[in-house]
Amino acid sequence: MLATERRAARRIRLLDAGLDLLGTVGLPATTVRAVCRKAELTTRYFYESFNDVDELIVAVFDRAVEQTAQEVVAAIAAAPADYASRARAAIQTGVMSLTDDPRRARVVLAEGLGNPALLERRGAALAAFTEITRQQVYDLLDVADADDAFVQATAHMLMGGFTDLMISHLAGALPHARDQLIDDMTDLLVMTGEGMATVLNQRQRSKSRRRAPPRARPGSPGRNRSS
Repeated sequence: MLATERRAARRIRLLDAGLDLLGTVGLPATTVRAVCRKAELTTRYFYESFNDVDELIVAVFDRAVEQTAQEVVAAIAAAPADYASRARAAIQTGVMSLTDDPRRARVVLAEGLGNPALLERRGAALAAFTEITRQQVYDLLDVADADDAFVQATAHMLMGGFTDLMISHLAGALPHARDQLIDDMTDLLVMTGEGMATVLNQRQRSKSRRRAPPRARPGSPGRNRSS
């Protein structure tokens, strides 16, 4: 094995150890020593890949988010090209991705609130998932010439709601089994998307009526009359 390959393998071991610690015992217990002990590497090899524990934690978070995002995007691409089917594919894949590995769920949803660097990355991740939602709206719903600010606000609301529901579900605060949660979240996503499309189209028709020139009434002033 080449030196670069050995270094890459050590980095993966450190990332795996970081995920295990961050996703089980949490941020305060995820230290350089704890990570090295879990990875069975000396601190020398830790600093070969990371400047400090914050850099490792951000890398663990980014990898967990990227894995979930790739799974969701692949599921959307494989689903039939209608909003309801793709909504179910996205919700089902996202929920299963986070519940099949509770460590990933804790890293992505919870631990990011306790560290400034992770909080910034969490905001960027939510923005990326929001953009996926926004693009599906434009691709699959009839919202030509849409008010993009309204679309963005709706997408942000949907992602915020998904995040809070997942946190509550994982904490045992909801009475849902996983399959029921997927069904309910899918229905909420579909209803919200279709309702948003209805509002946008109503607004568009209203704007069109306001822009249309008034019709001249028969016998109104200025109309040419025969003498």
